[in-house]
Amino acid sequence: MDTSSVHIVPFGPQYKTAFRDLNKAWIEQYFRMESGDFASLDHPETYILDKGGHILVAKWGDQVAGVCALVKMDHPQFDYELAKMAVDPQFQGKKIGWKLGQAILDKARSLGAQTVYLESNTILTPAINLYRKLGFVEVPDASSPYERSNIQMQCKL
Repeated sequence: MDTSSVHIVPFGPQYKTAFRDLNKAWIEQYFRMESGDFASLDHPETYILDKGGHILVAKWGDQVAGVCALVKMDHPQFDYELAKMAVDPQFQGKKIGWKLGQAILDKARSLGAQTVYLESNTILTPAINLYRKLGFVEVPDASSPYERSNIQMQCKL
């Protein structure tokens, strides 16, 4: 698959609507929006960026193909959380998630992170497979504020 048309760029105000809409679409397709979703998707500056996090945007030409956040964590075991990864359905199967995941992990490394955490749900088989390919392994007995989360994973950098 040729991914040369994909460019990863940092989040800017022009991507706020795409960040919210892409994530809201997948969450509502499989689950329901929760309070934490509304907070971070409606106010990514306050809940992600201002706290030392980052959001990356995958662009295919001039279209937003996907988004992903790197959220700074205040946790003894994890430095950042990979969160709010979403790929527009019209771009799925084009390795957008792979490129976003690699870029987020590269960003975490550049920030000195040792471990990146994520939460997901095992019904999202393509996402779980992607996370495993990126180097994530399951963290047993971790808890989550999200009802939909039934798997927690970490990637040692």
